[in-house]
Amino acid sequence: MAKSGVTVLSLTGLLAVWFVGAWLTADPMVLPYPGEVLSVIIDHARSGKLWVHMGATLRRVLLAFVLAMVSGGFLGLVLGQSERLNRWLDPWVTVLLNVPALVVIVLCYLWIGLNETAAIIAVALNKFAMVTVTIREGVRALDRGVADMAQVYRMPLAARLRHVIWPQLGPFVAASTRNGLAVIWKIVLVVEFLGRSNGVGFQIHLYFQLFDTASVLAYALSFTALMLVIEYAIVQRWEQRSSAWRRA
Repeated sequence: MAKSGVTVLSLTGLLAVWFVGAWLTADPMVLPYPGEVLSVIIDHARSGKLWVHMGATLRRVLLAFVLAMVSGGFLGLVLGQSERLNRWLDPWVTVLLNVPALVVIVLCYLWIGLNETAAIIAVALNKFAMVTVTIREGVRALDRGVADMAQVYRMPLAARLRHVIWPQLGPFVAASTRNGLAVIWKIVLVVEFLGRSNGVGFQIHLYFQLFDTASVLAYALSFTALMLVIEYAIVQRWEQRSSAWRRA
């Protein structure tokens, strides 16, 4: 069976389990039927409310993702090339890896304020260390023999980056991208839950206070569906292309 067929069959099974669970609980405040959640999604989409809040969350995800990838990628490159600097900064990276996301979010709100800047920085910091570690290990895994050969033949820096470094480092960047998006959007929801006035996390907070399980699921599943589209349509295809040279 094709991969797409397996995916559809798996999601159909998940819906069936959900339906049975809703039937067994028989309480929409605990677990509404899939149709009830779909009805909420359609109503909020028609009113435009769904798109406004999903757009706000997506913007925060993308900004925090770019900030974490650029800063973490740069530090990872530096640490991968300098063992001495890595010995000094590795404890810092390890500490940041193990600080709970909630603590980072709260501290950013306390230090910077309940504003958009604090929200994005808090999310980026939670992903920054993971990007650094992944890229650092990618740099360490580079084939030094190929790099030395490029230097012997005096290959220009641009050509060296394109044909020597990037093909080997690409899979690590792709893996960091994939994991980063999966982690960042969940942290963004927590940031919005705690201190924003719009976004999917804010809506989940609102409907949580109203004990409206259907609306909570509607916003959560809507953004999950969007991230799945990004994952399958963009990230996985890029990851396959970045690793294609290994299978050639």
